[in-house]
Amino acid sequence: MPFKDFAAGDILTAADVDDYLMRQTVMTFDDSTARGTALGTAVLTEGMVSYLKDTNALEYYDGSAWAGVSNPGDITAVTAGTALTGGGTSGDVTLNVDLSAIAINATQVTNTLTSSTATAYTVASSDANKILQFTNAGTITVGTATAFSAGQQVQILADGTALTIAGDGGVTLAGAGTAGTAVSFTVGNQYEAVAIVGVGSDAYRIIGNVTGA
Repeated sequence: MPFKDFAAGDILTAADVDDYLMRQTVMTFDDSTARGTALGTAVLTEGMVSYLKDTNALEYYDGSAWAGVSNPGDITAVTAGTALTGGGTSGDVTLNVDLSAIAINATQVTNTLTSSTATAYTVASSDANKILQFTNAGTITVGTATAFSAGQQVQILADGTALTIAGDGGVTLAGAGTAGTAVSFTVGNQYEAVAIVGVGSDAYRIIGNVTGA
C-alpha cells in the first residue's frame, strides 16, 4: 500500500490506519526485542522502517529480516594535506596532487647521463642525482657552489685516465681514510664509477676506488 489520497468524507477504517499510517511511519522501539514483541510476525510488511533507541540504529524490513539503513558516517570535512589541494566540507569533494610540492622527489629518482670531454669541471648544484661521464683525464672540483643537500649525490664515470676529485678549500671531502678541506682523491682505474655524496652543509663523502692525498 504505497499511498492513498484521502478525500473529505472518506471513512478511515482500521485497515487504512494500519496500511497507510502504521506501516509507513518510522516506529521507535527501545530495542529489537521490544520491536519483535510489538510487531510479531503477522503485521510485518516489506518496507517498514524502525528506529532502535539502544543502538541508535535505523532499520528497514526487507521482507524476511530487518536490515540497517546505510549510515552516512561521521566525516565532517576533507582537508587537503601535504602535496594535496582541494577538499571541502559538504557534497562531493575532490583532492588534487600538487606536483610542484613533490618535484624534488621526482628529481631524486631520475638519473640523467651526461657525457663530457672537459679536463676541468666543477660540480654544480644542478648535477645532483645525475651521472657524469668524463672521457678525458682531468680534475673534478667539488666546491661551495656545488651546494648538495644531505643525501644528494652525483655519480662519476671515469672513462678517461688519471681522473682526480678535489675540493676548492671551502668544502670538506672524506673518503678512503682521508678527510679535510684541502684534499684530493685519485680515481683508481679507468672505467671506475665513483660517487660524490652530500652528507651535510659543504661536506661530501667520496665513495669508490679512490686514493686520498
